[in-house]
Amino acid sequence: MLYRLIADILFLVHFAFILFVIFGGFLSRRWPKAAGVHLPVAAYGVGISVVGWTCPLTPLEWHFRWHAGAEGLEGGWIDHYIVPLIYPAGLTPGIQLGLAIGLVGLTLLAYWPFLKRRGAA
Repeated sequence: MLYRLIADILFLVHFAFILFVIFGGFLSRRWPKAAGVHLPVAAYGVGISVVGWTCPLTPLEWHFRWHAGAEGLEGGWIDHYIVPLIYPAGLTPGIQLGLAIGLVGLTLLAYWPFLKRRGAA
């Protein structure tokens, strides 16, 4: 039970990290200092998609799931509805590249007001 709990907590942290990678640029509009954290994290997110890096949270989470007997992978709300969003079936390198391009586009959109003010756009 403890391993399952740790795995679920890691999953939620992983999910929050992914949401921050995707939408963190918009937080910087309200809190400009967030950009100092978001930009390297977003670059890492693009690197994961383009280069095929593995986020260290993934093997750590699966380690605890394995120790929990992986019983949580088939049941429960998180496993049924959220896990497929992070680990979708049929994810190909082409899809990953498309996701990376989309992430770069969304990040540019998020930082557009800053770029426009600085005359870079």
